[in-house]
Amino acid sequence: MITTRTNKKLSALALAAAVSVGLVGCTSQGAAEEIPPENVVIPEGELADQSGTLTPSNPTTLTAWITAASQAPAPDNKIAQLIKEQLGVTLEYEIVTPDNVDQKIGVMLAGGEFPDLVGTTDLKMRLLEGGALLPLDDMLATGDYPNIATHVEDDIKKMSYSGSEVDPGLYIIPNYNRFYGEVTGGTYYGPAFWIQKRVLEDAGYPDLENMTIERYFKLIENFKAKHPETNGIPTVGFELLASVGREWGMTNPPALLAGSPNNGGVIVDEDGNAEIYANKDIAKDFYQVLNEKYDEGLVDRESFTLTFDQYTAKLATGAILGMHDQGWNFQTATDSLRSAGNDEYTYVPLMPVYDGVEPWYADRDVMNTNQGFGISTSSEQPEKALKFLDIMLSEPWQKVLSWGIEGEDYEVGDDGIFYRTEEQRANARDITWRASNRLEALLEVLPKHQGQFSDGNAYGPDDQPTEFFETLTDYDRGFMEQYGKKTWRQFVNEPPENPTYYPAWNIGLDDDANQVNQQLTDANVQHLPKIIAGDPADFEANWQAYLGTIDRIDVGVYEDAINAGIQDRLANW
Repeated sequence: MITTRTNKKLSALALAAAVSVGLVGCTSQGAAEEIPPENVVIPEGELADQSGTLTPSNPTTLTAWITAASQAPAPDNKIAQLIKEQLGVTLEYEIVTPDNVDQKIGVMLAGGEFPDLVGTTDLKMRLLEGGALLPLDDMLATGDYPNIATHVEDDIKKMSYSGSEVDPGLYIIPNYNRFYGEVTGGTYYGPAFWIQKRVLEDAGYPDLENMTIERYFKLIENFKAKHPETNGIPTVGFELLASVGREWGMTNPPALLAGSPNNGGVIVDEDGNAEIYANKDIAKDFYQVLNEKYDEGLVDRESFTLTFDQYTAKLATGAILGMHDQGWNFQTATDSLRSAGNDEYTYVPLMPVYDGVEPWYADRDVMNTNQGFGISTSSEQPEKALKFLDIMLSEPWQKVLSWGIEGEDYEVGDDGIFYRTEEQRANARDITWRASNRLEALLEVLPKHQGQFSDGNAYGPDDQPTEFFETLTDYDRGFMEQYGKKTWRQFVNEPPENPTYYPAWNIGLDDDANQVNQQLTDANVQHLPKIIAGDPADFEANWQAYLGTIDRIDVGVYEDAINAGIQDRLANW
């Protein structure tokens, strides 16, 4: 808990250095002049760097490049000032939006000069493979960076680069999904069969356990019969997303219905053997149900012509009762409905499964390997840059970055549990306030202590069930109370440990396997709309035509590549 900013007595030089921090564009300024060790003063309190590497008596300027959609902090940002007061660090960084990142990466690689801290979310690993980042293994082996060492210890093989463009090793400290303790969180962003809250309210808040696909559609059918219109437009029972690049909204459900976590186009058995499921009975059974519901008018007739933007806009009207999707994929529609005060039109995740199957919809969020902060090869102060990441990963600083300052941004109950007042919650919703009181862009790329702190508190306010519940509207709190829950995550399964190889969908494929994968995608896009929208009398013929197309694809090439990737991960992660 952070309750004080008191320093030991500083020298005149240190006092002169303790000025407000400036946050400007990326510069090439190097390290400050070294001060003899006897002049190093370490501030009091748990926020200080006890090693003396980063102190106000030896000021340091660190440049950073960040890819993020978050806003830049205001010049008076109090967390930036606290970093300066406690660590003597001035951050000078450039925030690049995802839309502009490709051009910026090219310019940086061409010039060969990089900031001290390189925050990358580039899945193509162009900065890493282009030689912009230092391998960190030898630096971590010194023992000078204990927080990072603990952070990566169990997953360092998974986090490390294993390609051929540069030497294998750890180059990037991942920014998301390294969990400590229990997985927490208020909002569920994963896959589900989503249903509007008003449908469940109208049905008398039915039991959601042992959900089947038939029960799911019956809830929608009953509501639509009573409410054929929503705000003057036709009510849509079920929406399918089949737009290019997001056709997984149409293709992934059979695996989930069969109790498999999201491994993309394959199901992996307990022995680590992967096989496609598109041509199996679990897929046929699902599409036959969709075909029946399409014929009955429950599935939207426009499903197969909607672009993603049109799909999102249609969800935002509140007229769609249900769909299969991943929560993050329609967040803009959810935000729009909430901002209009239409909480009853927002969605709850349901988990229908086939008979005798346990649902495995929610997984442990997959670690963002090769995304996060690295140290540049052109940095003149790599030890200080890495020490900064190490200090930021300590529990005291993680609490400052995620919760804020105790007594200002949150309170601590007699039971030790963190909570916020209504005023503090309102502040956190205010964009202008956050610019002066949060370092959102920096935190987006920094490594995080997700899950739970050692005192049992959740990583952030939105992850603390009691605090998340208090941030809800009256409608949502009343809805939650009907089901005895405090978070939306509690509507899905408690995620077990992910299998070591998981997930199969992000295994790297060679050109031949990628080509087969594309052929399978093309077969799905070509045939599934016909199967779903066709006359029920033609279902079997349409299904056999689909199987015939798959039979002409060399599926073994794809499956062999996935299985080789799984075995490599099992052996090396």
